[in-house]
Amino acid sequence: MKRRDLLLASLLPTMAAFAAPARAAPHRGGTLIFARAMDSLFLDPVHTAQNADIWISLNLYDTLLQPSADGKGLQPGLAAEHSVSEDGKILTFRLRPDLKFADGSPITVRDVKWSLDRARSKEEGGEFAFLLSAIGSIETQGEDTVIINMAQSDPAILQALATFNAGVVPEKLLMAAAGDTLLEKSKSFAEKPVGSGPFVVESWRRNSEMVLKRNPYYWKEADDGQKLPYLDAIRFVIIPDDATRILKLKAGEVDVTEFVPYARVAELRNTPGITMTLFPAAQVHYFTMNNRPTLKDGTKNPLADQRVRQALNYATNKEALIQVVTHGVAKPARSYMPIATPMAYDGGPLYPYDLAKAKALLAEAGYPNGGFEVTCMALAGNADDAAKLQTLQQMWSQVGVKLKIEQLESATRLARFNATDFQMRTSLWTNDLNDPKQITSIFAYYPARQSNRTGWNDPRVNELFEQSEHEMDSEKRTAMYKEIQQRYYEAAPIIFGMDVPYPIAMSSKVHDFVQIPLGNNIFINAYKDA
Repeated sequence: MKRRDLLLASLLPTMAAFAAPARAAPHRGGTLIFARAMDSLFLDPVHTAQNADIWISLNLYDTLLQPSADGKGLQPGLAAEHSVSEDGKILTFRLRPDLKFADGSPITVRDVKWSLDRARSKEEGGEFAFLLSAIGSIETQGEDTVIINMAQSDPAILQALATFNAGVVPEKLLMAAAGDTLLEKSKSFAEKPVGSGPFVVESWRRNSEMVLKRNPYYWKEADDGQKLPYLDAIRFVIIPDDATRILKLKAGEVDVTEFVPYARVAELRNTPGITMTLFPAAQVHYFTMNNRPTLKDGTKNPLADQRVRQALNYATNKEALIQVVTHGVAKPARSYMPIATPMAYDGGPLYPYDLAKAKALLAEAGYPNGGFEVTCMALAGNADDAAKLQTLQQMWSQVGVKLKIEQLESATRLARFNATDFQMRTSLWTNDLNDPKQITSIFAYYPARQSNRTGWNDPRVNELFEQSEHEMDSEKRTAMYKEIQQRYYEAAPIIFGMDVPYPIAMSSKVHDFVQIPLGNNIFINAYKDA
C-alpha cells in the first residue's frame, strides 16, 4: 500500500545467473488489468491517507529516497547521493541530472523545496505532516543541491523522506490548478495529477476505473539500457466484492487481484494459470473500539470501561480466528505494531483466550452476564471481514455480548470513522516506514489523531512519544517504546488481532509485480508475456 534494480539486492544474488537458466527478456508494452477492492480518494501525496491511495503513490510520485525491496532499508531516488552531518542536523541531497515530470517539464530544486515545505506545513501538510515536523528549514544550492536543516534531531527523518507524503510535485502545475486556496488547488490537481514516477494518470472514472499510462520521461533504466517501466499502461478496475474479483481473474478478464480472502488461497494455488503469492507484510489486522463514554447518538458506551475492553480481548480466541480467517497463515499479535517493526516489544501473544477472566472482568465492570450489544462496521463484500465478525459473534456470545454487524461501502465507512461516529470497526494497518514513529503517533499518541479515533488518551504515553521523537540513543528510545506498548496493552483500546501477509493472485503470464512489506504496489518491473 511497492523495481528491477529495487529488487536486485535482495532477490537476485550476483551469482544467480550461474545457478539458474537464463530467463527470457521481459516483454515491453501491453496493459495490465488490476482488480482493486476499493478506489482511491485523493491522489495528492500530502493529503493521501488511506491505503488505496498510498499503495500506488510511488508509481506516480518520486521521493528523494526510496524504500528497499524488503522495506527495511533505503536506496537512492530522485537524489543520486546524500549525506548527513555528524550531528544529524544537516542533510544534503544532490539530484540526478535531467530529471523531468511526466508532462516533460524539468524537476528543479525549487520543486523539491516547495513540495517538502508544503508536506511539513502544519496548515497545509495533511495529517502526516508530523513525519517531517523536525525539519527547521530547506535551502537550495545551484541547480542540483537541496539542503535540509533540522530544527531538532529526528532518528526517522531519512525513512520519512522515502514516504508517500514526501513525494515531489510540480509547483507551477499545482499552483495553476483551479481553486482559491492551496487545499482547493491540491484537490483540483489530484483529479489528474502529474508527478515523476514511472506512471501518470491518463483517465479516472470514480469507483469504476482508473488508467495509468507509462511516463515517457521516467529516469530509471532496465538492464538493457532502455527506460522503465515495461508496461504501456495499468488499468485499475474497482470490484469491491472478493468473489467477483476472483471469478474475473479465473475468466482471464483481469490479470491481478488484491485482497484475496485467505480461505481461497489454497484453491488458487492449485488453479492452473494462476500464481498465488503471499507477500511478506508489515501489517496487522485488529478491531478498533471507540473508548468514549457516549456514542454519537448519545447512548452509553460500555467500551469506555477498560475492564470491558480487556474482557472482550480475553473472550477473543485469536488462534481460532487465525484458523477461520487465514487458514493458519497469520500469527497472533504481540503488539499494536507489526512485530517486524524495529523496537516492537515482544512479550508474547496478547490477551490469550480465557473465558473465565473475561466473565470476571465483565462482572467487575457491572455486566455479570454481558447483556449489552456492540455494533461493528464492516466493509461490504469483504469475505475476510465477514468471516472475522461471524467468528467473533460466536465467541462473544459465550460471555453474553451480542455483536451486530453493519456493512458499509468503503467511503461511507471511512467518513463515519473519521467523524468518530462508530462503536467498533474492522481495521488493518500497514507500516509506511520502517520505524515505530508513524504507527505509534497514529495509534497511541492522542494529539495526532485521537489515538486512531479511539479517544483513548494517556498523558504518560503522549509524553514518552514526544521524548522519543528526538532521542538519538537507540537503547533509550527502545525503552521508551517498550513502556508505551506495555501501557497500551494494559489499556486495550483495540481488540488485538494478527500479523498477516498480503495475498495477491495473478495470471501466470504476469511477472515481477511486487508488493513490498510497507504495502506499496510496485509496477515498474512488471510485464506480461506477449
